[in-house]
Amino acid sequence: MHIQNLIIYKFDVLYHILKELDEDLNFKVLQIKDDKVLNSEIKKLENYLIITKNNNSNLKNSVFLERFPLKLNKLIEKLNIEFLKIKFNQQSKINLNNYIIDLNSRKISSNNLELKLTEKEINTILYLSKKKEPISIKELEKAVWEYQSEIETHTVETHIYRLRKKIFNIFSDQNFLISKKEGYLINLKKS
Repeated sequence: MHIQNLIIYKFDVLYHILKELDEDLNFKVLQIKDDKVLNSEIKKLENYLIITKNNNSNLKNSVFLERFPLKLNKLIEKLNIEFLKIKFNQQSKINLNNYIIDLNSRKISSNNLELKLTEKEINTILYLSKKKEPISIKELEKAVWEYQSEIETHTVETHIYRLRKKIFNIFSDQNFLISKKEGYLINLKKS
C-alpha cells in the first residue's frame, strides 16, 4: 500500500493536533514551513496532499482551510476524499510512449498538444497497447466492438483509418498506429 503523505504547510496548530493523532490516522504527517523545502519534498513524494490556511492556488494537491473551528472528524473525512480524488486522477492517466492518455477526459496529449478521442478510440488504443503482436480485425471486432457474428463489416478499418488521420493531423505521427498484414499494432518504440 502506498503511504499517504499529509503535508501541513505553514499551519503549526493543525500540525500539532494531527501529530498527536498520528497513530490513528492513515497518513504520514509532515510539517513544512518553507517554500523551497516544500518544493524539494514534493518532488520526492508520489502520494501527497498539502493542507494550508493560506490560499495558494499554485499548489498542486492542496486543500485550503479557511473556516475555523472545524470538527476533526469532518477534516479527516475531507482529507480521505481528497486522497481518493488524487488516486483516481493518477490511475486515469496512462503513459504510452510520448503520449499521455487521460481516461477521464478521453484525451491523448503530447508536447502540449492534445486530441479529444471517442470511447471506442480510447478502447482501441488501450486494447492494442496491451498486445505485443498485431491484432486482427476479427479480434478487434470481438474485443472492442463486441461483434459476435460473421457479418461483413468495415467498422474496424474505418475507425482505425479515422483515428490514424486524427493523430497525424494533430501530432504529425504516422507511426503511432501501424497496419500490418496480420492486423493492427500500436508502435511502442519511443520516437
